Amino acid sequence: MNEQTQDIEIDLLLEAMFRKYGYDFRNYARASIERRILHQLSKSGLSNISEMQGRLLADKEFFKRMLLDLSINVTEMFRDASFYVAFREKVVPYLRAHPFIRIWIAGCATGEEVYSMAIVLQEEGLFDQTRIYATDINEEVLQIAKEGVYSLENIQEYTLNYQKAGGQKAFSDYYTAHQDTAVITPSLKTHVVFASHNLVHDAKFNEMHLISCRNVMIYFNQTLKDRVLKLFHESLCPLGLLCLGSKESVQFSAYENQFDPLIKDEKIYKKKGF
Repeated sequence: MNEQTQDIEIDLLLEAMFRKYGYDFRNYARASIERRILHQLSKSGLSNISEMQGRLLADKEFFKRMLLDLSINVTEMFRDASFYVAFREKVVPYLRAHPFIRIWIAGCATGEEVYSMAIVLQEEGLFDQTRIYATDINEEVLQIAKEGVYSLENIQEYTLNYQKAGGQKAFSDYYTAHQDTAVITPSLKTHVVFASHNLVHDAKFNEMHLISCRNVMIYFNQTLKDRVLKLFHESLCPLGLLCLGSKESVQFSAYENQFDPLIKDEKIYKKKGF
């Protein structure tokens, strides 16, 4: 298959996916989405992308399996520990000024970032006055996030991350070991609302004090980045904070002038006031 034909087939596949199921990957970074489609093709035993298109239109379960590959679910607890150190030092004082705190974690995947944030807020005495809205496009990974059950194999790494992130207790205080799994302490879920949300076309949230969307937009092209930044800008209250991943930025976007850097190295921005 030549490159032009493959590009056409991928365009048609993404269009079919959007029109049939409402999931829009058409403005994801091309190299990333192409790589994931070809990986799925190699696993499927199908002959070509056109055959894959016919299969996903006729078989919803096949589409769900594809969705797991196409959506980005790579995460860990206290990933990029320096972010959480900066969060404690610079963001927590801002949050303390509010009697009730609204936080949106967009693209929460399997929930590790949600519980990391909940732990920090609990240790800083803010969790009880906070509501965290944790959203993702993928219902299956959201279910994992709701359950809060993770492999014990990862706990050693998460414990080290937690310590580097300024953890104030023993990390084992936040989970119960059960066979080969770690079950997150139920109290960390009490102020968390998990919900399905599609950044591409779903509605904004209102008056958020902080939005965290880390390591999600690296997979978007500039058109989609601008669309999502517009959504975040409209969802934040004046002077609200936006937290992006280490390789992401508002720089060179249509919304660059709507945010001021609060902690430049950690990609934490403050929405400009009225």
